Amino acid sequence: MEDIDKIVRCLCNSVCERRKPRRIHKSTLENAKNTREESLNLRFDVLQCLDDPNRFFLYEVYKDEGGFVSHKETDHYKIWRETVAPMMAQPREGIKHKNIFPVEEDAFISR
Repeated sequence: MEDIDKIVRCLCNSVCERRKPRRIHKSTLENAKNTREESLNLRFDVLQCLDDPNRFFLYEVYKDEGGFVSHKETDHYKIWRETVAPMMAQPREGIKHKNIFPVEEDAFISR
């Protein structure tokens, strides 16, 4: 097994109660689809809380720290960030993690 130093970024979002989650959902899916085209992105999952549809969880995996840094410079990320910022009930919280398992890069490829 090859040890790949992947960076996993988890982002929890809350949408303001007065806003419909559909708008943030649409913007986030557009960002996720474009992110999946980035060469250093291995995975981008968008999850919506079953108990509270105003809460979203983003699970992103990049090949390395450089991939994450590059992602933040893309137009689609900047557009997403500016679009959803006013919809947040609280500031976005991104938490970086180091991948422990699985270690194979192809384990992150959607099948």
